[in-house]
Amino acid sequence: MADWKSVLSAAGFIMLCFFGIPMNINSPSPAEKEQRLLFHSYVHKFNKPYKLNESEYEVRFRTFQTALKTIEDLNKGRDSNESALYGLTEFSDISGDEFLSRRLLRKLGKRLKHRKLEEDTSGEKKEKDRHHYKHRNHHEHHNHVRKRDVSPAIPPKKDWRDTGIIGKVRDQKTCGACWAFSTIETVESMYAMTNGSFKELSVQEVVDCAGNGNAGCNGGDTCSLLKWLVMNHVPVKLEKDYPLVLKDEVCRLNGYGFEGGIEVADNYTCDNFVGSESNILELLAFHGPVIAAVNALPWQYYIGGVIQYHCDGALQNINHAVQIVGYDTTAAIPHYIIRNSWGPYFGDNGYAYLAIGGNICGIGTEVSSLDVLQK
Repeated sequence: MADWKSVLSAAGFIMLCFFGIPMNINSPSPAEKEQRLLFHSYVHKFNKPYKLNESEYEVRFRTFQTALKTIEDLNKGRDSNESALYGLTEFSDISGDEFLSRRLLRKLGKRLKHRKLEEDTSGEKKEKDRHHYKHRNHHEHHNHVRKRDVSPAIPPKKDWRDTGIIGKVRDQKTCGACWAFSTIETVESMYAMTNGSFKELSVQEVVDCAGNGNAGCNGGDTCSLLKWLVMNHVPVKLEKDYPLVLKDEVCRLNGYGFEGGIEVADNYTCDNFVGSESNILELLAFHGPVIAAVNALPWQYYIGGVIQYHCDGALQNINHAVQIVGYDTTAAIPHYIIRNSWGPYFGDNGYAYLAIGGNICGIGTEVSSLDVLQK
């Protein structure tokens, strides 16, 4: 029988040899250690649901690492302190494809392209030389509500937030109803401008009820919504009467005893201003806030400043709708003021700024304006 001391000594020697070898395979680099500390803080800051799920935590960390590299690359192109700044947001742990699915409308660009082809085929082309305030609603001209008189001199800046007609920033979360949020927010603004008092209106009403190809939290578009509201004479109810629940529910318009509401006038517009963005400034200056379809995929890491680059405006990439509430041509980088619907923690307290000119993010692709009927 072998001496037990010899056996223990041999075993000890083997263990020493084995564990004495540096095991670098699972040892994170100093950079990764720093990233993990940052991710730990990130997960707790945004109260991520996977913080106790080890496997998902690791998957999200790898996505987070990719985000850090993307953010670094985006910020390399900054021209000045006024240029767009990118950083960690609540979306920094999801892929671009997940972001598109959760917050944007993947099929909106195709929908707009299809409608444009239909209009071009039917001969409904834009009258390039018409006065911009002679509005149309796709098929007919209407003069029941007259637009405000227009001065040829567009003021250097305008911010409708200063006038009390812009409501709080909402958060659509994973309900793909940006088309409803931006439209109803503009109805609110135009009502406040016309009647001198602000009323919070129901987004949920049009999420649940709007037809004409709109599909609630699964998508829609502003022009289809405006057409549905006008053709069916649907009054927009108050938020307190038809509150937001951020999911599709059965329409509650008929038989629920709702009274009143705000109706959209039939002179709404849906125009393409690519190459003629001065028309957007004119609308903002002399008419009021407007709705715009945009490509918001590059906004995943946006935290402030003016977006000038990295934001393609091609029609097929349009995936979101926002409210434009003003502009500033006196700034170091002339820009539009964009009210988003991703909550107050997005961008600059819920707002983004897009450079004027060049169809940045597709800002001129589909711009809609509206009036409300006098009450």
